Amino acid sequence: MPKRILQGVVVSDKQDKTLVVKVERRFTHPLLKKTVRRSKNYHAHVENKTHKVGDTVSIEETKPISKLKRWIVVDGALAAKS
Repeated sequence: MPKRILQGVVVSDKQDKTLVVKVERRFTHPLLKKTVRRSKNYHAHVENKTHKVGDTVSIEETKPISKLKRWIVVDGALAAKS
């Protein structure tokens, strides 16, 4: 099964080797037929932190690294192109 890749914005870079990334999804409400936005924060592993708060990054699903981290940051340039 392919690994999911999500795009989001860095909301925290205070932890060592960890970024908190906010991923927003949009969908149509089944009853109201209105576009709804939902966001979720993901903890992502990164070896060398070159990303700052506000940067757009791509994260990829991976095996559990710690209690909260199940994602790794892939190249931020990929997110900037899309």
